[in-house]
Amino acid sequence: MSQSSLWEVRSSPSQTDSTKIILVTGGSGLVGKAIEHVVSTGECREEEKWVFVTSKEADLSNADAVKKLFDKVKPTHVIHLAAMVGGLFRNMKYNLDFLRKNISINDNVLQTSYEHGVQKVVSCLSTCIFPDKTTYPIDETMVHNGPPHDSNFGYSHAKRLIDVQNKAYAQQHGCMYTSVIPTNVFGPHDNFNIDNGHVLPGLMHKVYLAKTQGTEFTVWGTGSPRRQFIYSRDLARLFIWALREYDEIDPIILSVGEEDEATIKEAAEMVVEGMDYSGEIKYDTSKADGQFKKTASNAKLMKYLPNFQFTPFKQAVKETCDWFTRNYDMARK
Repeated sequence: MSQSSLWEVRSSPSQTDSTKIILVTGGSGLVGKAIEHVVSTGECREEEKWVFVTSKEADLSNADAVKKLFDKVKPTHVIHLAAMVGGLFRNMKYNLDFLRKNISINDNVLQTSYEHGVQKVVSCLSTCIFPDKTTYPIDETMVHNGPPHDSNFGYSHAKRLIDVQNKAYAQQHGCMYTSVIPTNVFGPHDNFNIDNGHVLPGLMHKVYLAKTQGTEFTVWGTGSPRRQFIYSRDLARLFIWALREYDEIDPIILSVGEEDEATIKEAAEMVVEGMDYSGEIKYDTSKADGQFKKTASNAKLMKYLPNFQFTPFKQAVKETCDWFTRNYDMARK
């Protein structure tokens, strides 16, 4: 595997006209690193060349930079993961920035894919795009049925527009651009920042500090909101399947089942166990809970992959806790 600024995974040193060159944006992020891990450990096919890129290689909000990147890589397929992201409180503070930056990134990637004749693009959405006021479980038909939650409306609307653009590219140009909607992703290489990261990695960092520095372990909010968590390496396997096999323009939810939904309190207790922490869990109820639930149906996914095996939540949390502990000095935090 090349360790240059653009790094590649391929199963064969030769490249032919039938080679699929798969460009993965956001290659150093949580999902990008998980896909890299999966293709590097046996999932890369002989005809595939995987190229992972980060913001260091190209500012995707800059159209000229994106065009130069595509000229260099010459992708036939794209997995689009790159985005301006953050936790609940950063989203609440910078809704305009999240809206403008992500609209720019997404438009540049999709338009440049069209201009370069890319055969297929799979973009990453989020369950936060669904309406705040809705019935549960949510499914793929409900994306545009009402406004998203006020806490992150900027990011949510920017992500929704990918679905709108995919349909427009299909209608006007016949493009095979689609999207997937993961539930709450976690795993190795996550962003473990306590203030700006997502809930599980933030909890892991807090417990680590409580163990090593004797600080209190405090969960923000009441602990009552409910979430479906998906291990990043499971999601990586599903992303690769979507790239190879899923040929609908409409999005597909990638998630564990409704029965595997957990409260933040239950997740915190799982992290405590995974980090082997014996101290007290406190809850700061002055902090906002955010959206109470976003229960998603994975019925569509199960019709395609009825035998897909998700990593048990307890095992995935433990593996992530162990990775974070081993890699604390280099982890994003």
